[in-house]
Amino acid sequence: MEMLIGPRTYSTWSLRGWLVMKATGADFAVRDARYDTPEAKAALLAVSPSGFVPALTVDGELIWDTLAIAEWAAEHYPQAGLWPADPVARALARSVTAEMHSGFSALRTFCGMGPDHPIGGDARSETPSDPALDRDLARIVALLRQMRKRFGDDGPWLFGARSIADIFYTPVAARIRHYQIDLSAHGDDGVAQTYVEALLAHPDFRQWEMEATQL
Repeated sequence: MEMLIGPRTYSTWSLRGWLVMKATGADFAVRDARYDTPEAKAALLAVSPSGFVPALTVDGELIWDTLAIAEWAAEHYPQAGLWPADPVARALARSVTAEMHSGFSALRTFCGMGPDHPIGGDARSETPSDPALDRDLARIVALLRQMRKRFGDDGPWLFGARSIADIFYTPVAARIRHYQIDLSAHGDDGVAQTYVEALLAHPDFRQWEMEATQL
């Protein structure tokens, strides 16, 4: 298996796909791609027809999009427990994952990650201010608090054991840290912030962060 990823310093989509595959415990190779010049974009299109990363090649077949990769991994590595075993928790985990995958456009717009706004390291940016961003952050806080208080008695994660949902919110945590966002200003009582810190402290994220800063 080989995963094509974008720049580790700012490709949040690649981070999610890579974290999913790490969670399976499977062996997979990583190939780096760039898309910041016309030439690099053309080279990427030659191996990933969608023009996006990550893309996972398995036995000659290409699987693209982070959510598709996550579902494939959950199906092929059930022992990893990537979705909660409980049907209700599993349905809600899929819901919060899908909301993150397709939503929070203001967070992506105003708290974008890029060469000047890296995922890891000590760099920080000023906290942006916009009503749409405030709505996204309030929704994220409410969602995290709801799931943690309902399912989080057995550990630091949203649904008991660490799942795809936690992996998909890890880049959100990186954005919150980089842009120095005070979650208490958006309705947090400390539950969401503690969860953010747990995501950023996970060994797999720390490995990605270390490798990103070494490139």
